[in-house]
Amino acid sequence: ITKDDFTKKSALFLNEESKYDYLLQLPGGSKIGQAIIRAMDLIEGDYKSLEGILPKDYNIFEDDLLVRLLKIFNDDALKTAPGDVFGRIYEYFLMKFSMQGAGAQEGGEFFTPPSLVQLIVNFIEPMHGIIHDPACGSGGMFVQTGYFVRNHTNKEVNEAIKCYGTEQKTNNTKLAKMNLAIHGIEGKIIESNSFYSDPHTLVGKCDFVMANPPFNVKKIDTSKEYVKTDKRLPFGLPKADNGNYMWMQYFYSYLNNTGRAGFVMASSASDAGHSEKEIREKLVRTGAVDVMMAIGNNFFYTRSLPCTLWFFDRNKEQDELQKDRVLMLDARKIYRKVTSKVNDFSPEQSQNLISIVNLYRGNTSKFE
Repeated sequence: ITKDDFTKKSALFLNEESKYDYLLQLPGGSKIGQAIIRAMDLIEGDYKSLEGILPKDYNIFEDDLLVRLLKIFNDDALKTAPGDVFGRIYEYFLMKFSMQGAGAQEGGEFFTPPSLVQLIVNFIEPMHGIIHDPACGSGGMFVQTGYFVRNHTNKEVNEAIKCYGTEQKTNNTKLAKMNLAIHGIEGKIIESNSFYSDPHTLVGKCDFVMANPPFNVKKIDTSKEYVKTDKRLPFGLPKADNGNYMWMQYFYSYLNNTGRAGFVMASSASDAGHSEKEIREKLVRTGAVDVMMAIGNNFFYTRSLPCTLWFFDRNKEQDELQKDRVLMLDARKIYRKVTSKVNDFSPEQSQNLISIVNLYRGNTSKFE
C-alpha cells in the first residue's frame, strides 16, 4: 500500500514513526514530546501543503500527559468506529474553540456553524468541479462539501472536486490546511486579502462558490489601483464604507455560466440603500439571484446578530421561466435551542427547508 492509495481514498498517509502505536511503544524515559515533533516533521515532509503548519511545541508538556493523550486517541473504540472519526473530532474542537470566544469578535469568521454550512451545501449541491471560498476561515465549507460528495456520488472526493480557498489571517489559514488534510481533501489554501488580490485567478471558472465573509468590513482602501480596476466588481464599486457588496460581486464573478453560489451575509445588506441598492438591483436583473433566506439571532457562537443566506444560480440567467423569480424565505422563527445563547436547525427543520427549495426549482424527482 502506497501513499497514492491513501490519497485516492481521501485519507492521510502516515510513516511508521508518525503512528500512535509506534509512539506508545517507545521505551520508558523516551522524550515523547520530541518524538511527536518528529512525527509532525515526517507528515509535513510527505505533504508540502502542511509544511510549517503543524504544531510543534509539545516539549512544553509533561511526558506523562502526552502518553495519556496518545492512549486516548489510540483507543480501540476509535480504531473500529466507522466514518471520518478524527475529522469529526477536529470539527468538534473547532466548534468548542469558537464557542469559547476564539478572539471574541473573530469567532464567527473562522468557524461557520455546521447547520448553516450544511444548508448552503444542500441548496447548491456541489458535487463536481471547482469549489472556491475566498474567505475560507478554517475550511468548513470544503469539509461539508466532501461529506456531500461521499453521500451523493460514487466518486472519491478528490476525483470529484478541486478546492481553492483564500484566507487573510495566518492562524485561520493553518487551521484550514489542517482541516482539509485531516479529512483527506486536497486543496489549495492561500493566505491573502481578497479585497486586494485574486490569488487563484478563478473569475468565470468556478462551478460553486461558498463563503461566510466578515460582515460590514470598513476602511477598505478603494484608492488602490487594484480595487479601482478589479474585474470582480462588474456592477461598480460601492460608495459606502462597507465591503458587503464587494463580496457579493466577487461571488457572482467567480461563477461560470452554470455555476451556483451560497453565502452568509449581514441582514442589513438585504435593504441597504444608495449605491448598494443600485448594485443589488443590477444583481437581481441578471436573473442569477435564486434564493434568499432570513436567519434569526444566535446562530453564531460569538455574535447574536441575524443574517441572510443568499444563493446565486448563473444557469437561471438563461431560463426565461425562472430568471425573474426569486424564492424568499423567512426562517427567523425556525430554530432549535442548543444552549441559552446558541440556536441551530434540527435535521427535520433543515430537511423541510431543503424540500421547499427543491419544490421551488421543480425538482420533483427528489420526492420519488
